[in-house]
Amino acid sequence: MAGRFWSFEGIDGSGKSTQARLLAASLRAAGHEVVLTREPGGSPGAEDIRRLVLEGTSDRWSAETEILLFTAARRDHLEKTIRPALERGAVVITDRFADSTRMYQGISRGDLGQVVDDLHALMIGVEPDLTFLIDLPAALGLARAQARAGAEMRFEGMGLAMQTQMRSGFLALAAKHARFAVIDGTAAQETIAAQILAIALAHLG
Repeated sequence: MAGRFWSFEGIDGSGKSTQARLLAASLRAAGHEVVLTREPGGSPGAEDIRRLVLEGTSDRWSAETEILLFTAARRDHLEKTIRPALERGAVVITDRFADSTRMYQGISRGDLGQVVDDLHALMIGVEPDLTFLIDLPAALGLARAQARAGAEMRFEGMGLAMQTQMRSGFLALAAKHARFAVIDGTAAQETIAAQILAIALAHLG
């Protein structure tokens, strides 16, 4: 695949969605074709699944069922959106990818990390070229997320302990994989955006 595939990760309220949009805008202004997408979602079928997994009560699905739903959404996203864009040379920026499933279902709600990885290898088989992890204290992220309350609040409703565990998990994952760039999410928005753009431009060469 000729394009670039980048992901943004972080706990709820980390600001990753905002930074993904800012990076996409900067790259488009510089003349790059950019596909900005999200998970769960990013294709019509995956958006249907998004409503199932992000809305409703926190106990609506088991972690095992969620792994299957998220993988189904990711497969459709890969087939319909990500691969076609990469094949034509675009920069694909996704707000969350498989690392979120590794955190939300794989470690924070049971010891299911190997299940996530096995299913990912079988059905997806793709990792981002570069992952921006926007890191900040769990209490701050959760407060930010709860302040923007809407319909998609299932995971925020699972509380601070889960967010804390996910933050630790994300940082541990970043320490093991060179594709991660860990960004201080407590800095000013424009400072974060400038740091991310510099890393992105260096990655583009």
